[in-house]
Amino acid sequence: MDKIYLDNAATTPLSDEVIDAMVKVMKITFGNPSSTHSFGQEAKILIENVRRQIAECLKVSPAEITFTSCGTESNNMIIQSCVNHLGVERIITSPMEHKCVAETVLDMKKRRNVEVIYLKPDKKGDFDLAQLETLLKDSDKKTLVSLMHANNETGNLLDIKKVAEICHENKALFHSDTVQTVAHVDLDFSDIPVDFASCSAHKFHGPKGSGFAFIRKSSGLKGIITGGPQERSLRAGTENVCGIVGLGKALELAVDHMAEYSAQIQEIKDYTIGNLRNAIPGVKFNGRSAEKENSLYTVLSVLLPFKDPMIGLKLDMKGIAVSQGSACSSGASKPSMVMMMLLEEEEMENCTPLRVSFSHLTTKAEIDALTDALKEISESFEIDKTNIQHR
Repeated sequence: MDKIYLDNAATTPLSDEVIDAMVKVMKITFGNPSSTHSFGQEAKILIENVRRQIAECLKVSPAEITFTSCGTESNNMIIQSCVNHLGVERIITSPMEHKCVAETVLDMKKRRNVEVIYLKPDKKGDFDLAQLETLLKDSDKKTLVSLMHANNETGNLLDIKKVAEICHENKALFHSDTVQTVAHVDLDFSDIPVDFASCSAHKFHGPKGSGFAFIRKSSGLKGIITGGPQERSLRAGTENVCGIVGLGKALELAVDHMAEYSAQIQEIKDYTIGNLRNAIPGVKFNGRSAEKENSLYTVLSVLLPFKDPMIGLKLDMKGIAVSQGSACSSGASKPSMVMMMLLEEEEMENCTPLRVSFSHLTTKAEIDALTDALKEISESFEIDKTNIQHR
């Protein structure tokens, strides 16, 4: 049975070019980048080349890029350090953030008595930016605003530049989880006054265990992992050289092909929407997921018109990998916070949310197979419903 992978928002397969680049480093450039001899300095040069590459991509200074293990570490470092070192007393965020942001914010509330305010989304998953502006004007407390650029379940895109400008005008710090958008969307941080952002390489065909944090050099942020001078003392510990090189190669490929891949994936997403609408009467799409202008092209959040908690397992048994929520919540028995915020009680009781996420490797034939499988499952529910009515 050929397997079909449609969970690219969780992770993506490594490209061959990335694997080749990493294997070459592991075989040849094995030195510790903190060593002063030639073995170490050769490794150091590779790291700094990737740092400059990322900085050029985001239109920032290389000194503003700090390598980490992933987006989760980057987000933790930024939020914790803002409270512990920059004197942040209040965090404005949303109930739709990734767990690594949501739980870190709650930890700061519990341990450091930080005031936490949540922007309530509307039923499309959008936020009232006028409310954000009012909140920032109503308090003199030093504030961090933390809002993700693209929601990892619905694909809803935040007007990141507008939010950054509102924060900047009101002397608040702005952090955005950009894990789903780096390498998929053109980001220019010389134009967008965001203070902090995060990235994970494995979201764009790079290796797991490699990411970075963007930290605006004027912010004064300090590291939370101590024990060495690596990464300008912002992140102690020997750098993951082959992972960083893999990140750089993956970013290079993604940026070089961004226009081509985005058009290709958007076509696949549109094809999926049309297929599902034709095959399953009553199917809906959550948030802004089915819109081109306000949604990330790699993510589609589907609401199936029947209740089936086992839908993910049923599809997996047919060789199709999708998600019923974010990867970090997939083991939970209850719906994600994102779906709880967006869906009506009746929808929660009678419908099934499903996240389908795409890459440039996704084909229309794979979408046809997904559609056929979901149609078969849907029709089985209709048969069961008819049998119950006739008893």
